[in-house]
Amino acid sequence: MIQQVVVQLAVCGDADQLRGSPRDAGAVPVIPGRRNRKRIIRYDKDRYRGRHLIQNAFCRLKEFRRVAARYDKLAANFLSGVTLATALAFRL
Repeated sequence: MIQQVVVQLAVCGDADQLRGSPRDAGAVPVIPGRRNRKRIIRYDKDRYRGRHLIQNAFCRLKEFRRVAARYDKLAANFLSGVTLATALAFRL
């Protein structure tokens, strides 16, 4: 089974040399290039949509200061805080 590595480049990382080395290692581009590029970059649109949803979920969780700062020392207490924040953020 071939495992594909998903590489996420920042918006400022749209240079060809930054995109070339992960692609050579077998990575699949997930973030599209800028619209004004001369050479269009192919990317997986389904993975981009999924990545965007996950990123939005983490942004909603980071709105809770307790989760973002990780005040709890024990992993069990932190997990309970994340669970509570998830329930409040997504109204489960």
